[in-house]
Amino acid sequence: MPYFTTQDHCRLFYDMHGTGASNSVVVFLNGTMQNTLYWKPQCDAFQDRFRILTYDARAQGQSDVGGQKLSLDGHAADLAALLEHLAIEKPYLVGLSHGAKVALAHAAKRPDQVKGLVLCSVGTIPTCRGKLIARSWLAILKGLGLEAMVWAALPVVLGERFLSQKESIHRSIVNATVKRNSKEGLDAHLQAMASYPLLCRLASYVRLPTLVISASEDPLVTEEGAKELATLCHGVHKHFCGIGHSVPSEAPSLFNQTLLEFFGG
Repeated sequence: MPYFTTQDHCRLFYDMHGTGASNSVVVFLNGTMQNTLYWKPQCDAFQDRFRILTYDARAQGQSDVGGQKLSLDGHAADLAALLEHLAIEKPYLVGLSHGAKVALAHAAKRPDQVKGLVLCSVGTIPTCRGKLIARSWLAILKGLGLEAMVWAALPVVLGERFLSQKESIHRSIVNATVKRNSKEGLDAHLQAMASYPLLCRLASYVRLPTLVISASEDPLVTEEGAKELATLCHGVHKHFCGIGHSVPSEAPSLFNQTLLEFFGG
């Protein structure tokens, strides 16, 4: 398995896919509780057109938690170091939720190292509901454990239509999520997120081709907040109806087509 070791000796798991018909590289960045396997539908769809990089950030999936306190700047620095290690000069960055925050932080500090941004399921300012949900997840994780926290997160991160269609595999989704995470990693991750800078501040430094995607059944992000983020980045905004927070997995065909249109444009 390929690992990259950072300067502070934290191992980050990564994977490369496809050869690609173009010279462009697309980097997919995980949301909370996700790992590289989340992006399989996108890797399958795009590997003939692009080279694709997926990786697990610190405290996610197969990557180490590391010895330093987690921060958004730290995640962005890890991404920059990994790209340099792999000699990837100017990729598209596609991030979901937490991954979108990392992508934006990287682009704000290193705009010459990014070809374009796709920011999914994020807005300018965290909603009160979103902050309370994250706080409740942390309390459940500490008090009842990882599996209980994942069950509590399921109806938040997935929309009603997807949940009703996949009711028979809810247990499998929870089991897979528990298997791919650790209590220590999620504890550190959720605590760090509470002190992240506001995305509206980061967006003010971005002047890159940017697409911001939001969804109508996302309780963590408002359409207005996503629109404002797109405006600050001088980008465009797309809003999907009947979909929850986890857009790429709930509507992979729509998400993939939207990405292709953005890359082509």
